[in-house]
Amino acid sequence: MEPTVLLIITAAVCLIAGTLAGKFIFTKDTKKQVADAEAQVQNIIKEAELKAENIKKEKQLEAKEKFVQLKSEHDKDVLERNRKINEAENRIKQKETSIVQKEANLDKQTKENDAIKENLNRQIEVVNQKRTELEKHQEEHIRKLEKIAGLNAEDAKKQLIESLKNEAHTQALALQQEIIEDAKQKANKEARKIVIQSIQRTAAEQTIENTVTVFQLESDEIKGQIIGREGRNIRAIEAATGVDLIVDDTPEAVILSSFDPLRREVARLSLQRLVADGRIHPARIEEVVEKTRRQLEDQVIEIGERTVIELGIHGLHKELVRIVGKMRFRSSYGQNLLMHSRETANLCGIMAAELGMNPKLAKRAGLLHDIGKVPDEETELSHALLGAKLAEKYGENPAVVNAIGAHHDEMEMQFVISPIIQACDAISGARPGARREIMQQYLQRIKDLENLACAYPGVEKAYAIQAGRELRVIVEADKVTDGDSDKLSFEIAQKIQTEMTYPGQIKVTVIREKRAVNLAR
Repeated sequence: MEPTVLLIITAAVCLIAGTLAGKFIFTKDTKKQVADAEAQVQNIIKEAELKAENIKKEKQLEAKEKFVQLKSEHDKDVLERNRKINEAENRIKQKETSIVQKEANLDKQTKENDAIKENLNRQIEVVNQKRTELEKHQEEHIRKLEKIAGLNAEDAKKQLIESLKNEAHTQALALQQEIIEDAKQKANKEARKIVIQSIQRTAAEQTIENTVTVFQLESDEIKGQIIGREGRNIRAIEAATGVDLIVDDTPEAVILSSFDPLRREVARLSLQRLVADGRIHPARIEEVVEKTRRQLEDQVIEIGERTVIELGIHGLHKELVRIVGKMRFRSSYGQNLLMHSRETANLCGIMAAELGMNPKLAKRAGLLHDIGKVPDEETELSHALLGAKLAEKYGENPAVVNAIGAHHDEMEMQFVISPIIQACDAISGARPGARREIMQQYLQRIKDLENLACAYPGVEKAYAIQAGRELRVIVEADKVTDGDSDKLSFEIAQKIQTEMTYPGQIKVTVIREKRAVNLAR
């Protein structure tokens, strides 16, 4: 029994005995009670001993089980280690066997190599002997050739090398020129094909803008209301809109004159509302003009959004969308700026697709290439550089920014898309009817055409007809033959193509007429 358990039992017995002794120490009939108490103590001691024995047995059983478990785990660990050791020993034995076998093979191969080396050495000796003999024969042959040709070997070698070098250089130059000419022909042909296909697949609109808008009236009586007492109404309209109103003898019409189409549109809509309302006075005029200006601003945004949707352009900044809408009310050389930009965008998309490039990026750059022409504030920058600055400000792709800034060669072209934008801008602006042409320039171009043809010998007269689209050349029959006529027509067409700038194409017709005249008397 454990000492702790015995100590607890003894303390308990002493406590019970002391308690009982305290209670019956002065009692006369306590013997029986003392005996009973002793009996109880004995019983308690026996029960405590039994419990202690049981606890001892349980602890022994637990200790045995724990020992068995630990022994089992240890045995397993020992077995696993023995297995790994056996495997390692087997691998080492296999490696030793392999090494022994390789050593045997290496010894065998070394012996074979030695035999091969000896054989090669013998062959090398034979080859060296033959080489020595060959060199002797070659020297004799060279001496005989030198004797026959009268030149030593070095001079003959230099002459041969120089001759081969000159011949190779000539052939290389000819081949290089042939390759360059072929590449130019193919490149020009392919470029013309792509440009022509792009133009043919684009439906161009004739949109020429003027600086004057005519506002129709129902009767001439309304002119007086528009002018107002002492002209105060017309002055208020001109001050509010920035547009000149011309009220003259033109029946039932008022002319709105301004270089800014946006202002003319504000004035037209405001005048239309004032006439329809009937109340025309300075306060009302300012109110209507301000309201019309706000509504037109909303219309500008709507036009921009509709344009980018129709072109399939996504993710454009709101401010750029507004600038695109403003282009509807701007013109460049008489050509509506939005129509020009849309046409350029379509041409860029088609051309980029033909070249295997990104058509969406090309369309984006084509639409935005002239945004610098509609600035909110005046600036000294050119429209190309200002457009590139705006595009960069609103987070556009670097390729788009470079294409906008370089389409008039004011920036260096850094992306392949830039020359496409430049070419399509020129195509859209140079097509017949796209832009207004000053009369003096037109007459000068006609005169230059005729003078160019008249400079050739044998040309009697030259006439540019069909607005400069055809040049008819009349030659002297006794100086120019029929064969010369074909050649002259081709030469004039080539010279026009290389020396002049013109939209579309010019047809050159050479006319040779032979007249035989006799008189009968």
